[in-house]
Amino acid sequence: MLPYIMKRFVSMIITLWLIVTVTFFLMHSVPGSPFDRDGKALPAAVEKNLMALYQLDKPLSVQYVSYLKSLVQFELGPSIIRAPETVNDMLGRSFPVSAKLGAVALTFAIIAGVALGVVAALRHNKLIDYVATVVSVIGIAVPSFVVAALLIKYMAVEWKLFPVATWGTWKHIVLPALALSFGPLAIIARFTRANMLDVLTQDYMETARAKGLAPWVIIVKHGLRNSLLPVITLVGALIANVLTGSFVIEKIFAIPGMGKYFVDSIYNRDYTVIMGTTVFYSILLIFMMFVVDVLYGIVDPRIKLHKKEG
Repeated sequence: MLPYIMKRFVSMIITLWLIVTVTFFLMHSVPGSPFDRDGKALPAAVEKNLMALYQLDKPLSVQYVSYLKSLVQFELGPSIIRAPETVNDMLGRSFPVSAKLGAVALTFAIIAGVALGVVAALRHNKLIDYVATVVSVIGIAVPSFVVAALLIKYMAVEWKLFPVATWGTWKHIVLPALALSFGPLAIIARFTRANMLDVLTQDYMETARAKGLAPWVIIVKHGLRNSLLPVITLVGALIANVLTGSFVIEKIFAIPGMGKYFVDSIYNRDYTVIMGTTVFYSILLIFMMFVVDVLYGIVDPRIKLHKKEG
């Protein structure tokens, strides 16, 4: 276990360094300045002083090395647009909001997706199976912002069941969580259904039935566990889907999460916030991918996380 963890840790560090490097140089290659407002440039003297204040007047290589040193200490610097607020302050305030929204959306997607996929497989070629197939196709094809618009129109504006936007009570979580979870839910349901159909035809399922085991034991212990193995590998990608999808969803629902700051920072060329949110999301995603790899080995004892000695 330990050699595997060390190997994955080194791989995580290299991956993060590549993401930081590519993002840093791509960001600085974009034309324009963070001090331009609505296409209007500041007076030359003022802009020169601001460039010096944020060390943007130094060679790009020097800025890069300086940023890496600060990153090691997890000092992400001050926001250029929201000064004197720092990126660390912004992340500390907005991450709990994004984490809560993402956790609710992903939990709902996993539970509902697995349940829908299992029921569809057990009722193969029946009405519920056709419904699950249609839901899966729609969920994969329709972008989350379209789902968000429909939810706002009907469930918020016309039926007045939930608030339109902002953040506060549990009612404010429902619509953005549903919009964010619809795509992952459809993917999980589709994969669970396909895997479950395959598992139901295996010899060990027939053996379990021959032993006279209760139907729920056969489905849960023997069927569901094996059918979920491929689904677990999707969790990492689904986390990325939820994280990147939250950028747009948080903007639509005026949620004070990290997505709002990320979108605004790109529009305003707020370099430190762009780098800070990208690095933070990358660390979170890479770590979750690592956790998924370990969980995959735990769920399936046949998978070894290290080479067998001897």
